[in-house]
Amino acid sequence: GVAAIAAEAMHWAGMPEWLEAALALAAVAACGLSTYKKGWIALRNGNLNINALMSIAVTGALALGQWPEAAMVMVLFTIAELIEAKSLDRARNAIGSLMKLTPETATVQQPDGSWKETEARSVSLNSVVRVKPGERIALDGTVVRGRTAINQAPITGESLPVDKGEGDPVFAGTVNGSGGFEYRVTAAAGNTTLARIIHAVEEAQGAKAPTQRFVDRFAQIYTPVVFAIAVAVAVLPPLIAGESWQEWIYKALVMLVIACPCALVISTPVTIVSGLTAAARRGILIKGGVYLEEGRKLKWLALDKTGTLTHGKPVQTDAIIYTGVAEDEGRSLAVSLAGYSDHPVSQAVSAASDGIQRYEVENFEALPGRGVRGVINGQTYSLGNLRLAEETVRCPEAVRAALTGLETGGKTVIMLCDTHQVLGLFAVADTVKESSREAISQLHSLGVKTLMLTGDNAHTAQAIAGQVGIDEARGDQLPEDKLRAVETFTAQGTTGMVGDGINDAPALARADIGFAMGAMGTDTAIETADVALMDDDLRKIPAFVRLSRQTYNILVQNIVMAIGIKAVFLALTIAGMGTMWMAVFADVGASLLVVANGLRLLRK
Repeated sequence: GVAAIAAEAMHWAGMPEWLEAALALAAVAACGLSTYKKGWIALRNGNLNINALMSIAVTGALALGQWPEAAMVMVLFTIAELIEAKSLDRARNAIGSLMKLTPETATVQQPDGSWKETEARSVSLNSVVRVKPGERIALDGTVVRGRTAINQAPITGESLPVDKGEGDPVFAGTVNGSGGFEYRVTAAAGNTTLARIIHAVEEAQGAKAPTQRFVDRFAQIYTPVVFAIAVAVAVLPPLIAGESWQEWIYKALVMLVIACPCALVISTPVTIVSGLTAAARRGILIKGGVYLEEGRKLKWLALDKTGTLTHGKPVQTDAIIYTGVAEDEGRSLAVSLAGYSDHPVSQAVSAASDGIQRYEVENFEALPGRGVRGVINGQTYSLGNLRLAEETVRCPEAVRAALTGLETGGKTVIMLCDTHQVLGLFAVADTVKESSREAISQLHSLGVKTLMLTGDNAHTAQAIAGQVGIDEARGDQLPEDKLRAVETFTAQGTTGMVGDGINDAPALARADIGFAMGAMGTDTAIETADVALMDDDLRKIPAFVRLSRQTYNILVQNIVMAIGIKAVFLALTIAGMGTMWMAVFADVGASLLVVANGLRLLRK
């Protein structure tokens, strides 16, 4: 840079030309040898890339005796290349820096019960790790002792700390709050959720998005065409009209510098990588630029019910006790019987037992497909479905009506009976996540229609769809039915599928964009999907659609800016007002503008 500026000063001061030339050649040699090397390799392979164009332009300027301009062109081009490389690194490193979130050591319980500081990478599965208040968690695991609140923002994008107790999952790289706790390791250091996120995003960055592929193809055609035009500009006016060779060769060289597609080629990878990184920071793991771009076209979104729209854990919603028994007594009988069963519905009834007395159950009997039966205080009671009740007692019309009403509302009902009559009804339902309602509302405002596909019965499907605001619901769906439904809707436009189970995997794979619930979802669903929502919050999907649209808008802006700036300076050159200095500034300026515009996606 200093040599190039000195060469320019010598020129203006009227110093000897050999001194000017020596400084210019020193500047070109100091920063341009790698450009010449790459340019020569490109020309030898018949490829007119950026380095080849720049090598030809600088060599031509030196041959014409334009010493200061040749030097400054090479210096500015090298600076522009450095800025572009640093900018792309910044976008890539934003996700790579997540790796630094994981501590190198963990406090691990030894066989004799003592605790020892151990390297995280050497901690084995099922080891028990202690975490102090304020510490970062080194490995994925499940809490076995203690309660705390954990900042999970690096993994799930949640802004508020999440309460954790026994049985709850914890993730490597997250920050413990004020409570100490112990957890059992469920994933080795190289297989934690955080490590998988980084690996998947790195792979995604390597895959080119449609716009990036288009730009690369465009540059392959555009560069030779511009080179041919430059040759014509250099040769035809002197040959046909007897114009000055030096003047027109200089104009052709200026055109070559202006035409370098640096800004155009750099604009797409910076924007796509920034978009992928911005999504990962929000807890949205996108497995390729193609899905980031496709998200803006989403027309239909199919959703599984259990664990996706709902919490996936049934809870007791209603308890009706009839006159044959006291209110508290009826609840105690139901909770006592349910406590002996491992069925999810019974467990939901058993869990709703705050302040309720539990009885000892004798001769307990599980009746597959019907319910349970047992003896309490010398009396036989049963707790199960309508089929079991009808085997024992007669069900009055009032009870049947109440049963139908609850089932129509999407609830599963079990009946408490003695040997003579129905004593009570207990309704259990998988409750809807509040975030699901907001997500569906936001999707509708973005013009995306919604479809629910569930294995539950049609009554439950319609009830949940009504609560959430889903456009269309289909019940009794087997995995192959979900697949067929998604195939039907993909014919109408870009269709996404959201699921969390193995039974959703075929539909996830067939959809244009598959979304997996990353926290609760099975490994099969997460591996099959194109996008993983790391905290199972459906509001991440409208956020993904908005990010996709913003990314596409910035891509279009960058392409228009890159080509527009080139066109303006090309017109100035043809009009005789363009210089090589202006050409370089146009190239560098356009590159900096598109890079800065692409990096806007990284702003919070």
